[in-house]
Amino acid sequence: MTESAKTEVAALRGRRALRGPRARVRPRVSVFGVLGELLITGGVLVLLFLGWQLWWNDAVMAASQSRAAESISQGWVEDVKPDPAPAPAAETGFGDPVVATAPGDQTAFAVLYVPRFGDTYKRTIAEGIGTNVLNSPDLGIGHYPGTQMPGEVGNFAIASHRSANGGGMHLINELQLGDAIYVQTADGYYTYRFRDMEYVPPSAVEAIAPVPHNPDGTPVDRLIALTTCNPLLSTAERIIAYGVFESWQPTSAGPPAELATLLPAA
Repeated sequence: MTESAKTEVAALRGRRALRGPRARVRPRVSVFGVLGELLITGGVLVLLFLGWQLWWNDAVMAASQSRAAESISQGWVEDVKPDPAPAPAAETGFGDPVVATAPGDQTAFAVLYVPRFGDTYKRTIAEGIGTNVLNSPDLGIGHYPGTQMPGEVGNFAIASHRSANGGGMHLINELQLGDAIYVQTADGYYTYRFRDMEYVPPSAVEAIAPVPHNPDGTPVDRLIALTTCNPLLSTAERIIAYGVFESWQPTSAGPPAELATLLPAA
């Protein structure tokens, strides 16, 4: 490099040094940018709330409802002394099932067990299908007023949430033909067997008629109908699982063999 070129480079560096470091230009914050950040933050908070509502709160409610049902079940067992007499032959059974009178709104009268839903599954059935029953930490399953009671000829129709508030029928879609559905009351144990499932609009109230979808028909069967919303996280339609009555036995005779393994020792 020639002497003149070196002098020119040195002069250029000097001028840059005098100007100092170039100032960084900060981007302007617009109203739309602030609004966008607020929307993103709000969306994250909503997702966190939904996660709490649908997972954590659901688990807490389910555990609470299960404990309450277990307490009621054990109380009925302890109130009745076991019958020392041998159980009747399978072909004769215990005769026609005892049918209780429907209680007042929000009054617990039965406990539901569905082994397909898990070994620890148990929920209290109370009269009514309002939020005071379905969203209750002590209840969770509601009985449609005006429908039949356990063991009665007709349709014993009950309802529960599919998700949130304990999700009493979260796994209803997993029921398989012949699965047991047990209902325990102060009088005894009622065994139903799952037979059929259907999907209907919310307006299809005839599905819980004594003869499903035939409100004018005369019932001859003892049925149970488990109803809940479908699909998950939606109320677009209803899913209904029907069971047919198989047998009953009084509290003094003890629970059915399969159910006995799910009950706490009295």
